[in-house]
Amino acid sequence: MPERYTPLLQLTLSRLREFYREPAAVFWVYCFPLIMAVVLGIAFRGRPVQKITIDVREDVGSPEAVAALKERLSKDEHIEVHGTSGDEWIQRLRSGKTDLVVAPGADGGFELWDEPNRSETALARHAVESLLNRQAATAAPSFSERHLEETGSRYIDFLIPGLLGMNLMGGGLWGVGFVLANMRVGKLLKRFMATPMRRSDFLLSVMFSRMLFTIPEVLILLLFGWLAFGVKNQGSLGALVFLIVLGAASFGGLGLLVASRAKTIETVSGLMNLVMLPMWLLSGVFFSSERFPDWAQPAIQVLPLTAMNNALRAVMLEGKSLTELGFEIGVLVAWGAIPFAIALKIFRWR
Repeated sequence: MPERYTPLLQLTLSRLREFYREPAAVFWVYCFPLIMAVVLGIAFRGRPVQKITIDVREDVGSPEAVAALKERLSKDEHIEVHGTSGDEWIQRLRSGKTDLVVAPGADGGFELWDEPNRSETALARHAVESLLNRQAATAAPSFSERHLEETGSRYIDFLIPGLLGMNLMGGGLWGVGFVLANMRVGKLLKRFMATPMRRSDFLLSVMFSRMLFTIPEVLILLLFGWLAFGVKNQGSLGALVFLIVLGAASFGGLGLLVASRAKTIETVSGLMNLVMLPMWLLSGVFFSSERFPDWAQPAIQVLPLTAMNNALRAVMLEGKSLTELGFEIGVLVAWGAIPFAIALKIFRWR
């Protein structure tokens, strides 16, 4: 007796086969969450959970008072003490490298600086207050609580440059790579091949046209950050625009390389995700890239998005000039020029 035909079962099985035959879908459903868990676990495993990182300001109070404060804090095995001076403590607190900043205050008291948007700083403040109170020989010391809320020192000031860099990366890779792959799938590249033009002219035109769209997008985000959150550019506007243009060109060159031979939308999508995923996680968009172990830093620092984010933050938050950003600019130039040269050599019209 012939088996009964069951449309529901067959349609379900066909949909499952389609899913498992698509590598990109399998990756995002099963592999991506695991990679996120591993990478973020490494990033936030830099110190044991019970450890609290405290920075002691060495430029406030007498050397004797600073040394005594360090000694008192170091008596707790759960506290890791670092000495800082100048504005270094602001950068460390803003980027999450330290949980609390302590300085000797007047009349034997203490100044406690925290970042109000991070719960870790509140826990660290309570731990330090409890420790210093227990160690007090006579009356409990006074504590002056300060919050890092000045423009340029908040988490939103740290975040906006990272979002700018991520926008430039997405525009360069998707705006260039996806367009080329789509033109190849639609057989449009074969028509361009028959025209009297150089390959370099065509590839540069794709890059330049995307840059004309990307740069206004980034400037709009900057304007929004200023109007909505008061995020200001502490450095030169010309330096900031130069970095935006350089970043758009750098990621555009990378997008050309990714799409130089991709024949399907699925292939170019998978390649672009493969390129962008490490930078999303490692390049310090939402938290400092220095949270990762020291052995990983050489590779992280030469990623184009890391260089882009570091350069944008140096100009916007610290007011640095382009002459102080030689390494970051060199990384961006290399990631733009080398992939473009390779793409020019291996690019296929069909």
